Amino acid sequence: MSNSTTTEASPRTDDAALSHGLKQRHLSMIALGGVIGAGLFVGSGAGIAAAGPSIVVAYALSGLLVMLVMRMLGEMSAAYPSSGSFSAHAERAIGPWAGFTAGWAFWVLLCTAVGLEGIGAAQIVHGWLPGTPEWAWVALFMVVFCGTNLAAVKNFGEFEFWFAALKVGAISLFLVLGVLAIAGVLPGTDAPGTSHLGDFMPNGGDGLIIGLLASVFAYGGLETVTIAAAESENPVKGVASAVRTAMWRIALFYVGSMAVIVTLVPWDSPEVVEKGPYVAALDELGIPGAGQLMNVVVLVALLSAMNANIYGASRIGYSLVERGQGPKALGRVSGGVPRTAVLVSSLFGFGCVLLSYWRPDDVFSWLLNTIGAVILVVWIFIAVAQLRLRRRLEREAPEKLVVRMWGFPWLTWVALAGMAAVFVLMAREPDTRVQLYSTGGMTLVLAAVGYARQRRRARR
Repeated sequence: MSNSTTTEASPRTDDAALSHGLKQRHLSMIALGGVIGAGLFVGSGAGIAAAGPSIVVAYALSGLLVMLVMRMLGEMSAAYPSSGSFSAHAERAIGPWAGFTAGWAFWVLLCTAVGLEGIGAAQIVHGWLPGTPEWAWVALFMVVFCGTNLAAVKNFGEFEFWFAALKVGAISLFLVLGVLAIAGVLPGTDAPGTSHLGDFMPNGGDGLIIGLLASVFAYGGLETVTIAAAESENPVKGVASAVRTAMWRIALFYVGSMAVIVTLVPWDSPEVVEKGPYVAALDELGIPGAGQLMNVVVLVALLSAMNANIYGASRIGYSLVERGQGPKALGRVSGGVPRTAVLVSSLFGFGCVLLSYWRPDDVFSWLLNTIGAVILVVWIFIAVAQLRLRRRLEREAPEKLVVRMWGFPWLTWVALAGMAAVFVLMAREPDTRVQLYSTGGMTLVLAAVGYARQRRRARR
């Protein structure tokens, strides 16, 4: 592995065996579309039902936290491009046990998410074609995206490019129609004014907390762009561009769309949860077929997430093996692609689907709880690693600081305090408390195994 100086003219990564088939247009659209995840379309309804119009505040607060995390991750990924992303940074800054813990916890999260997104996509198609079995659709999606990821990284890039283009186009059109309706200039609709915003926090502070927790986990998946950057033509430029535009993307797509939805639709409308907030808002506008069209967009978002998570899991797994943190078989590369890692990640995801049918109430439920707070654990590793690496970079290689964290080190500490606050809020809520403890248990086990491996290798 090389830690040589990274410049924009001749970017170097820690992944020499991987291809660099992603073009700048792929990376730009992955960064743009990655912020529009399945969690935004599918999971935001429950948050609105709990928080009411104050969901806008919840998404704004969690969005600020995510912006800080992405800035920290961007600083490290521009300096040290790697398909291991935060796992490689944690290993470099804290120690091998930290890279092991963050990497394998995130791998389990991504693989399980592949299965969950496959189930969600199959349910949508089953609704259109009720005579077809859901499991068959999941299997078809798995085969397609496993196949595209096995072939070449540019296939992943092309799929994500067009998926992202459709998502960005759809949500942009939604925002335009929503703003026109709110302004009272959309034909056939009356301006709602502030009639739906009167009871801003209908369930008080507890509702806002539930909405805040839902919004935090809706942002998951933004890390993929820093993983993909290592296989792009210019990793440093790609990461820098993605991170610098993260703020307006989060503000526009997340906070903006939540503001439009709660203005157009009563927060307590059953359709917000049953149909999803975006479909409910378009149905409220009375645009023929718009609701079903949005269901197509939700399907695309789920398929996009499947594709991205198979890719991300395979690269995290490959990077861990390259750094001596996993079984060597996962590190085999053919044609610039870690094909064994792609297959294993896909099979793990399909195994989760089978568990959802065979053991939904015990094993599958336990697995879902275990991954519930993994993203927060990863964010903590990112913040701690950035605190350590920033000082090292300033001392040893300041030219690598192409992207700089704002207000260092104070805003990094503010972000850590925000993460600690989210943990406290999770401990207060019965549903999320189980997730917190289950994730904590898995993290402690991984940390213990990682530390034992680190000690054993040090004695050799």
